[in-house]
Amino acid sequence: MQKMIMQKIAAALFAAFAGAALIAGCASAPPKSVWSPSNDGSVAFYVTRHGRTMFNTARRAQGWSDTPLTPAGVEAAEQLGKGLKARGITFNAAWSSDSGRARETARLALENSGDTGIVLEETKNFRESCFGSYEGDTDENMWGNAGIHLGLGNTVEEAYGAIFGAMMAGHCTMPDVLGAVKSIDTTGLAEDYHTVKTRMQNQLIELAEEYAEKGGGNILIVAHGISILAMISDWTDEQPQGG
Repeated sequence: MQKMIMQKIAAALFAAFAGAALIAGCASAPPKSVWSPSNDGSVAFYVTRHGRTMFNTARRAQGWSDTPLTPAGVEAAEQLGKGLKARGITFNAAWSSDSGRARETARLALENSGDTGIVLEETKNFRESCFGSYEGDTDENMWGNAGIHLGLGNTVEEAYGAIFGAMMAGHCTMPDVLGAVKSIDTTGLAEDYHTVKTRMQNQLIELAEEYAEKGGGNILIVAHGISILAMISDWTDEQPQGG
């Protein structure tokens, strides 16, 4: 069943934003009431990470915790929308995680693409990985302690300096690192890679089934870096080495 569903999906990841002129007055566009099916009945998911946030800038762990977009993050989301408009890409539906940073990114992208008639929907299944007791802590402390757990150093500073190089070299993977975070978390809430991948993929397949029945179309998804990596990890030839 999953293979049949995935044959109907064309997935696109936006890695860069292109600029175009903002169309004035687009906020007054009427809501879309008619589904516009694709020519071949396929469902195309356009998947993007949220814009830069306050915790991203401060280099603090941000999974289920949430901080607002910075001015740079707002600009990136706006440029995403303008780039979509320049390419003539419109959507039949839009989804985000229930985190404010993802919701704001999706809203700004839709506003600037002219797709303001779409009602943005959200789901907790598209959340970033939960980091448990490390939520809001420094990146160095979380990844450094994970690195110590994996034997990559004896101090936080040493392990933090080694962990990303180890992933790039293939000595450990993102599943290994998230597993380490889960092992050292004191709340019992931190998620491992499999848990994140399963909830992300199940939600995407559910949406693919729903929209395929309507004739297909383009769907915008705004989620998070590690959760997106987990979602596509075994649907591509790439291995999940790092985020």
